[in-house]
Amino acid sequence: MPLDIGIDLGTATVQVYVGGEIVLSEPSVIAYNNKTGNVVAVGTEAQTMIGRTPSHIVAVRPLEKGVIAEIKSCQKMIKYFVEKTCKNRILRPRVAICIPSEVTEVERQAVVEAADAAGAKSVVTIEEPMAAAIGAGLDVLRPNGNMILDIGGGTADIAVITLGGIAESVSLKIAGNAFDETIVKSVKARHNLIIGSRMAEKVKIGLKNAIENNELLEVKGKNALTGLPEMIKLDPKELRGYFDENFKVIVDSLIAILDKTPPELVADISEQGIWLTGGGALIYGLDKLIEERTGIKTYYPENPDKCVVVGAGKAFEYLGELQDGLVSERKL
Repeated sequence: MPLDIGIDLGTATVQVYVGGEIVLSEPSVIAYNNKTGNVVAVGTEAQTMIGRTPSHIVAVRPLEKGVIAEIKSCQKMIKYFVEKTCKNRILRPRVAICIPSEVTEVERQAVVEAADAAGAKSVVTIEEPMAAAIGAGLDVLRPNGNMILDIGGGTADIAVITLGGIAESVSLKIAGNAFDETIVKSVKARHNLIIGSRMAEKVKIGLKNAIENNELLEVKGKNALTGLPEMIKLDPKELRGYFDENFKVIVDSLIAILDKTPPELVADISEQGIWLTGGGALIYGLDKLIEERTGIKTYYPENPDKCVVVGAGKAFEYLGELQDGLVSERKL
Protein backbone atom coordinates (compact mmCIF):
# COMPACT_ATOMS: atom_id res chain seq x y z
CA MET A 1 0.00 0.00 0.00
CA PRO A 2 1.53 3.37 -1.00
CA LEU A 3 2.34 5.98 1.58
CA ASP A 4 0.07 9.02 1.23
CA ILE A 5 1.41 12.42 2.27
CA GLY A 6 -0.60 15.62 2.56
CA ILE A 7 1.25 18.94 2.49
CA ASP A 8 -0.15 22.37 3.31
CA LEU A 9 2.14 24.74 1.44
CA GLY A 10 1.37 27.81 3.53
CA THR A 11 2.83 31.29 3.28
CA ALA A 12 3.93 31.17 6.92
CA THR A 13 4.09 27.45 7.72
CA VAL A 14 4.46 24.11 5.94
CA GLN A 15 2.55 21.26 7.57
CA VAL A 16 2.76 17.58 6.63
CA TYR A 17 0.03 14.99 7.30
CA VAL A 18 0.73 11.25 7.20
CA GLY A 19 -1.32 8.31 8.46
CA GLY A 20 -3.98 10.36 10.20
CA GLU A 21 -1.68 12.77 12.01
CA ILE A 22 0.40 15.89 11.45
CA VAL A 23 4.00 14.74 11.55
CA LEU A 24 5.72 18.01 10.72
CA SER A 25 5.03 21.72 11.08
CA GLU A 26 7.80 24.18 10.25
CA PRO A 27 8.14 27.76 8.97
CA SER A 28 8.02 28.25 5.19
CA VAL A 29 11.59 29.52 5.07
CA ILE A 30 14.67 28.37 3.17
CA ALA A 31 18.24 29.65 3.49
CA TYR A 32 20.74 29.18 0.69
CA ASN A 33 24.24 30.23 -0.34
CA ASN A 34 23.78 32.82 -3.11
CA LYS A 35 27.24 32.07 -4.49
CA THR A 36 26.89 28.29 -4.85
CA GLY A 37 23.10 27.92 -4.82
CA ASN A 38 23.36 25.22 -2.17
CA VAL A 39 20.64 24.96 0.49
CA VAL A 40 21.99 25.82 3.94
CA ALA A 41 18.85 25.30 6.05
CA VAL A 42 15.10 24.83 5.75
CA GLY A 43 12.18 25.42 8.09
CA THR A 44 12.77 26.19 11.75
CA GLU A 45 16.56 26.40 11.41
CA ALA A 46 16.26 28.74 8.42
CA GLN A 47 13.80 31.02 10.23
CA THR A 48 16.32 31.69 12.99
CA MET A 49 18.68 33.02 10.30
CA ILE A 50 16.34 35.74 9.00
CA GLY A 51 18.05 39.10 9.53
CA ARG A 52 21.15 37.42 10.95
CA THR A 53 22.96 35.97 7.92
CA PRO A 54 26.30 37.00 6.37
CA SER A 55 26.13 38.54 2.90
CA HIS A 56 26.55 35.24 1.04
CA ILE A 57 23.67 33.52 2.88
CA VAL A 58 20.08 34.49 2.05
CA ALA A 59 17.05 33.40 4.08
CA VAL A 60 13.75 33.83 2.22
CA ARG A 61 10.08 32.90 2.30
CA PRO A 62 9.33 31.36 -1.12
CA LEU A 63 5.62 32.20 -0.79
CA GLU A 64 4.33 35.72 -0.28
CA LYS A 65 0.69 36.70 0.20
CA GLY A 66 -0.56 33.40 -1.09
CA VAL A 67 1.52 33.21 -4.28
CA ILE A 68 4.83 31.55 -5.06
CA ALA A 69 7.39 34.36 -5.14
CA GLU A 70 10.47 32.22 -5.78
CA ILE A 71 9.73 29.04 -7.72
CA LYS A 72 13.18 27.43 -7.41
CA SER A 73 13.34 28.06 -3.65
CA CYS A 74 9.82 26.69 -3.28
CA GLN A 75 10.80 23.54 -5.18
CA LYS A 76 13.82 22.99 -2.96
CA MET A 77 11.71 23.49 0.16
CA ILE A 78 9.07 20.97 -0.97
CA LYS A 79 11.77 18.45 -1.86
CA TYR A 80 13.33 18.85 1.58
CA PHE A 81 10.08 18.28 3.47
CA VAL A 82 9.03 15.26 1.37
CA GLU A 83 12.43 13.63 1.79
CA LYS A 84 12.42 14.38 5.53
CA THR A 85 9.01 12.75 5.90
CA CYS A 86 9.88 9.68 3.78
CA LYS A 87 13.37 8.93 5.03
CA ASN A 88 14.11 5.22 5.45
CA ARG A 89 11.02 4.23 3.40
CA ILE A 90 11.31 2.03 0.33
CA LEU A 91 7.99 2.68 -1.42
CA ARG A 92 7.56 5.93 -3.31
CA PRO A 93 4.80 8.06 -1.75
CA ARG A 94 1.71 9.61 -3.28
CA VAL A 95 1.82 13.31 -2.44
CA ALA A 96 -1.11 15.72 -2.16
CA ILE A 97 -0.11 19.37 -1.99
CA CYS A 98 -2.50 22.14 -1.03
CA ILE A 99 -1.72 25.20 -3.11
CA PRO A 100 -2.79 28.85 -2.94
CA SER A 101 -6.01 29.40 -4.88
CA GLU A 102 -4.48 31.95 -7.25
CA VAL A 103 -1.36 30.12 -8.42
CA THR A 104 -0.64 30.12 -12.13
CA GLU A 105 -0.33 26.93 -14.18
CA VAL A 106 3.45 27.52 -14.29
CA GLU A 107 3.56 27.63 -10.48
CA ARG A 108 1.31 24.57 -10.20
CA GLN A 109 3.63 22.65 -12.52
CA ALA A 110 6.64 23.80 -10.47
CA VAL A 111 5.04 22.25 -7.37
CA VAL A 112 4.44 18.97 -9.22
CA GLU A 113 8.04 18.93 -10.47
CA ALA A 114 9.32 19.51 -6.92
CA ALA A 115 7.38 16.50 -5.65
CA ASP A 116 8.70 14.50 -8.60
CA ALA A 117 12.27 15.46 -7.72
CA ALA A 118 11.60 14.33 -4.14
CA GLY A 119 10.62 10.86 -5.38
CA ALA A 120 6.81 11.02 -5.41
CA LYS A 121 4.92 8.26 -7.22
CA SER A 122 2.07 10.63 -8.09
CA VAL A 123 0.98 14.14 -7.15
CA VAL A 124 -2.41 15.63 -6.34
CA THR A 125 -2.92 19.39 -6.14
CA ILE A 126 -5.88 20.75 -4.21
CA GLU A 127 -6.79 24.37 -3.60
CA GLU A 128 -6.99 25.78 -0.08
CA PRO A 129 -10.73 26.46 0.39
CA MET A 130 -11.69 22.93 -0.67
CA ALA A 131 -8.97 21.38 1.49
CA ALA A 132 -10.09 23.49 4.46
CA ALA A 133 -13.71 22.36 4.03
CA ILE A 134 -12.71 18.69 3.82
CA GLY A 135 -10.42 19.05 6.84
CA ALA A 136 -13.22 20.74 8.80
CA GLY A 137 -15.37 17.67 8.28
CA LEU A 138 -17.91 19.25 5.93
CA ASP A 139 -19.63 17.03 3.39
CA VAL A 140 -18.46 18.81 0.26
CA LEU A 141 -20.16 16.37 -2.14
CA ARG A 142 -23.75 16.95 -1.03
CA PRO A 143 -26.11 19.31 -2.94
CA ASN A 144 -25.93 21.63 0.03
CA GLY A 145 -24.30 25.02 0.48
CA ASN A 146 -21.31 25.27 2.81
CA MET A 147 -19.48 28.55 3.40
CA ILE A 148 -15.88 28.56 4.50
CA LEU A 149 -13.58 31.41 5.49
CA ASP A 150 -9.99 30.18 5.61
CA ILE A 151 -7.41 32.68 6.84
CA GLY A 152 -3.81 31.56 6.57
CA GLY A 153 -0.62 33.56 6.70
CA GLY A 154 -0.83 35.08 3.22
CA THR A 155 -4.45 34.97 2.08
CA ALA A 156 -8.02 34.85 3.30
CA ASP A 157 -10.09 32.57 1.07
CA ILE A 158 -13.87 32.79 1.14
CA ALA A 159 -15.81 30.09 -0.71
CA VAL A 160 -19.27 28.61 -1.08
CA ILE A 161 -18.96 24.89 -1.73
CA THR A 162 -21.63 22.50 -3.03
CA LEU A 163 -21.70 19.24 -5.00
CA GLY A 164 -17.93 18.91 -4.91
CA GLY A 165 -17.32 22.31 -6.50
CA ILE A 166 -17.02 25.97 -5.62
CA ALA A 167 -20.07 28.05 -6.46
CA GLU A 168 -18.56 31.43 -5.50
CA SER A 169 -15.20 32.44 -4.10
CA VAL A 170 -12.70 35.22 -3.56
CA SER A 171 -9.12 35.33 -2.33
CA LEU A 172 -7.92 38.34 -0.33
CA LYS A 173 -4.38 39.42 0.48
CA ILE A 174 -5.43 40.24 4.03
CA ALA A 175 -4.49 37.45 6.42
CA GLY A 176 -2.25 36.56 9.36
CA ASN A 177 0.87 38.30 8.05
CA ALA A 178 -1.15 41.43 7.22
CA PHE A 179 -2.51 41.43 10.79
CA ASP A 180 1.09 41.37 12.06
CA GLU A 181 2.03 44.25 9.76
CA THR A 182 -0.94 46.24 11.07
CA ILE A 183 0.30 45.78 14.64
CA VAL A 184 3.85 46.82 13.69
CA LYS A 185 2.68 50.00 11.91
CA SER A 186 0.12 50.97 14.54
CA VAL A 187 2.44 50.52 17.53
CA LYS A 188 5.08 52.66 15.82
CA ALA A 189 2.58 55.37 14.82
CA ARG A 190 0.87 55.59 18.21
CA HIS A 191 3.69 54.81 20.62
CA ASN A 192 6.97 55.49 18.75
CA LEU A 193 7.95 51.88 19.34
CA ILE A 194 9.53 49.79 16.60
CA ILE A 195 8.76 46.08 16.95
CA GLY A 196 9.50 43.05 14.80
CA SER A 197 7.13 40.58 13.20
CA ARG A 198 7.73 37.97 15.90
CA MET A 199 6.67 40.36 18.66
CA ALA A 200 3.65 41.37 16.58
CA GLU A 201 2.63 37.73 16.20
CA LYS A 202 3.06 37.15 19.93
CA VAL A 203 0.78 40.13 20.65
CA LYS A 204 -1.80 38.89 18.13
CA ILE A 205 -1.90 35.42 19.67
CA GLY A 206 -2.12 36.78 23.22
CA LEU A 207 -4.91 39.26 22.42
CA LYS A 208 -7.87 36.96 23.20
CA ASN A 209 -6.56 35.88 26.59
CA ALA A 210 -5.63 39.46 27.55
CA ILE A 211 -9.10 40.84 26.70
CA GLU A 212 -10.94 38.03 28.48
CA ASN A 213 -8.79 38.45 31.61
CA ASN A 214 -8.63 42.26 31.43
CA GLU A 215 -4.82 42.23 31.37
CA LEU A 216 -2.37 44.60 29.73
CA LEU A 217 -0.11 43.20 27.02
CA GLU A 218 3.65 43.66 27.20
CA VAL A 219 5.15 44.89 23.95
CA LYS A 220 8.94 45.00 23.59
CA GLY A 221 10.90 46.79 20.91
CA LYS A 222 13.11 49.79 20.15
CA ASN A 223 12.19 53.40 20.80
CA ALA A 224 11.91 55.12 17.41
CA LEU A 225 13.33 58.38 18.77
CA THR A 226 16.21 57.19 20.95
CA GLY A 227 17.02 53.86 19.35
CA LEU A 228 17.11 52.27 22.81
CA PRO A 229 15.28 49.13 23.96
CA GLU A 230 11.87 49.80 25.48
CA MET A 231 8.94 47.86 26.88
CA ILE A 232 5.42 49.24 27.13
CA LYS A 233 2.12 47.80 28.30
CA LEU A 234 -0.91 48.30 26.07
CA ASP A 235 -4.63 47.95 26.59
CA PRO A 236 -5.67 44.88 24.54
CA LYS A 237 -8.86 46.66 23.49
CA GLU A 238 -6.71 49.31 21.82
CA LEU A 239 -4.80 46.57 20.01
CA ARG A 240 -8.06 44.94 18.96
CA GLY A 241 -9.08 48.26 17.40
CA TYR A 242 -6.05 48.14 15.11
CA PHE A 243 -7.80 45.44 13.06
CA ASP A 244 -11.03 47.33 12.31
CA GLU A 245 -10.03 48.14 8.74
CA ASN A 246 -8.76 44.61 8.02
CA PHE A 247 -11.90 43.07 9.48
CA LYS A 248 -14.11 45.38 7.43
CA VAL A 249 -12.50 44.29 4.16
CA ILE A 250 -12.92 40.60 5.03
CA VAL A 251 -16.53 40.90 6.18
CA ASP A 252 -17.51 43.17 3.26
CA SER A 253 -16.06 40.59 0.87
CA LEU A 254 -17.90 37.77 2.62
CA ILE A 255 -21.18 39.67 2.31
CA ALA A 256 -20.45 40.33 -1.38
CA ILE A 257 -20.00 36.59 -1.95
CA LEU A 258 -23.31 35.89 -0.19
CA ASP A 259 -24.97 38.48 -2.40
CA LYS A 260 -23.77 36.64 -5.55
CA THR A 261 -24.71 33.19 -4.22
CA PRO A 262 -28.01 31.57 -5.34
CA PRO A 263 -30.79 31.92 -2.73
CA GLU A 264 -31.08 28.16 -2.17
CA LEU A 265 -27.44 27.97 -1.14
CA VAL A 266 -27.73 31.08 1.04
CA ALA A 267 -30.66 29.42 2.82
CA ASP A 268 -28.43 26.38 3.50
CA ILE A 269 -25.66 28.60 4.84
CA SER A 270 -28.04 30.52 7.11
CA GLU A 271 -29.07 27.21 8.70
CA GLN A 272 -25.63 25.60 8.94
CA GLY A 273 -23.52 28.66 9.63
CA ILE A 274 -20.20 29.96 8.36
CA TRP A 275 -17.12 27.90 9.16
CA LEU A 276 -13.86 29.64 10.08
CA THR A 277 -10.55 27.83 9.54
CA GLY A 278 -6.86 28.71 9.49
CA GLY A 279 -4.74 30.20 12.25
CA GLY A 280 -5.60 33.75 11.17
CA ALA A 281 -9.32 33.12 11.69
CA LEU A 282 -8.69 32.73 15.43
CA ILE A 283 -7.95 36.43 15.90
CA TYR A 284 -10.17 37.85 18.60
CA GLY A 285 -13.48 39.41 17.57
CA LEU A 286 -13.72 38.39 13.91
CA ASP A 287 -16.32 35.66 14.46
CA LYS A 288 -18.66 37.94 16.41
CA LEU A 289 -18.33 40.72 13.85
CA ILE A 290 -19.35 38.33 11.07
CA GLU A 291 -22.39 37.27 13.10
CA GLU A 292 -23.35 40.90 13.76
CA ARG A 293 -23.04 41.93 10.10
CA THR A 294 -24.65 38.85 8.50
CA GLY A 295 -26.98 37.46 11.11
CA ILE A 296 -25.45 34.02 10.48
CA LYS A 297 -23.80 31.97 13.21
CA THR A 298 -20.08 31.28 12.88
CA TYR A 299 -18.35 28.09 13.95
CA TYR A 300 -14.82 26.84 14.46
CA PRO A 301 -14.07 23.18 13.76
CA GLU A 302 -11.72 21.32 16.04
CA ASN A 303 -8.15 22.52 15.42
CA PRO A 304 -9.04 25.13 12.76
CA ASP A 305 -5.37 25.84 12.06
CA LYS A 306 -4.90 22.22 10.92
CA CYS A 307 -7.92 21.85 8.62
CA VAL A 308 -6.07 22.62 5.38
CA VAL A 309 -3.33 20.02 5.88
CA VAL A 310 -5.87 17.41 7.02
CA GLY A 311 -7.90 18.13 3.88
CA ALA A 312 -4.77 17.74 1.76
CA GLY A 313 -4.05 14.43 3.47
CA LYS A 314 -7.53 13.17 2.57
CA ALA A 315 -7.43 14.43 -1.02
CA PHE A 316 -6.83 10.97 -2.49
CA GLU A 317 -10.23 9.91 -1.16
CA TYR A 318 -11.87 12.46 -3.46
CA LEU A 319 -10.17 11.71 -6.76
CA GLY A 320 -12.74 11.92 -9.54
CA GLU A 321 -15.35 13.32 -7.14
CA LEU A 322 -14.54 17.02 -7.04
CA GLN A 323 -15.39 19.40 -9.87
CA ASP A 324 -13.73 22.42 -11.47
CA GLY A 325 -10.28 20.81 -11.49
CA LEU A 326 -9.86 21.36 -7.78
CA VAL A 327 -8.17 18.01 -7.39
CA SER A 328 -6.06 16.48 -10.12
CA GLU A 329 -3.66 13.54 -9.98
CA ARG A 330 -0.54 13.38 -12.08
CA LYS A 331 1.28 10.06 -12.34
CA LEU A 332 5.03 10.48 -12.32
